[in-house]
Amino acid sequence: MKSYSDDCCSFQNLQENGMSFDHVFQRIVTFMKSQPDGNYRLMVGTDSQVHHKQTVFITGIAILNEGNGVWACIRKVVVPRQMLQLHERISYEISLSEEIVSLFTEERKNQLIEIVLPHLYQGATFTMEGHIDIGAGKKNKTRKFVKEMVARMEAMGVEPKIKPDAFVASSYANRYTK
Repeated sequence: MKSYSDDCCSFQNLQENGMSFDHVFQRIVTFMKSQPDGNYRLMVGTDSQVHHKQTVFITGIAILNEGNGVWACIRKVVVPRQMLQLHERISYEISLSEEIVSLFTEERKNQLIEIVLPHLYQGATFTMEGHIDIGAGKKNKTRKFVKEMVARMEAMGVEPKIKPDAFVASSYANRYTK
């Protein structure tokens, strides 16, 4: 039986195209099992770019082993119109991130935690973060949305990160929106 995660998304990175979410999840498991005593941060974030006739959204998934490498992929969604309202665009970015975060079910998160669990006393860690492409700085146009978007990520059970700490959204995903 096909799951929602097979139908909803196609992911890619520089090595592979057309990956299902199940394939992505297996890549994350393999990456973590290669060094189960690592310090892992599973991060999801979305950025967007308005073009002439469309708005391109890129959601990045990255599993970072602090100081020991990263595995990452992206998912591209194109809206066939210019989304010029900032709140609408940021809200849609969060919705796309929420969609991917929701694919990391309790069962899947527990599977990842079980990889590092035997190594906790050696310092192994696992956290999940939602990277939001907004900032709280005085000159940042998105600062008025910080509370709302942070609350949405917290409601998903992930640790929200905003600029400058939201690098999966503001750097990795951003690179592919152009």
